[in-house]
Amino acid sequence: MAIEINQTVKIMFEVKIDGVIVDGSRSNKPFEFQFGTGQVIAGLEKRIINMKAGEIADIFVPASEAYGEYDPAGIQTLPIEQFAGIDDLKVGMQIQAQDENDQPIQFIVKEIGEKEITVDFNHPLAGKDLEYKIKIDSLL
Repeated sequence: MAIEINQTVKIMFEVKIDGVIVDGSRSNKPFEFQFGTGQVIAGLEKRIINMKAGEIADIFVPASEAYGEYDPAGIQTLPIEQFAGIDDLKVGMQIQAQDENDQPIQFIVKEIGEKEITVDFNHPLAGKDLEYKIKIDSLL
């Protein structure tokens, strides 16, 4: 039986970028998600929809169907005053905050100046093609 929308899917997986493992199943426990509800990237769902329990596949998901292309407009410079209260601010730090509409946002600190902080609003995997090794553990 192939995967259906809203079905619980358990997978064992490994993700590589440029041949380097960046994520995968932890402690040999399958990752569980509801298919078709946006819990995993659309490019992966699109490529596993016809798989069945027990099947194994190598799957390539281009950046455009993963976390999107890298957008240079995502780099912004903000006044240092907006970071008041963050004592250990450092380059590379990922910060979660809220935008003006109280929606969650995440960004990475790229550069710290005397009066300004340069941040990157792109997802850390934006612009990266993903190589998956997937085993459909079970379909519930």
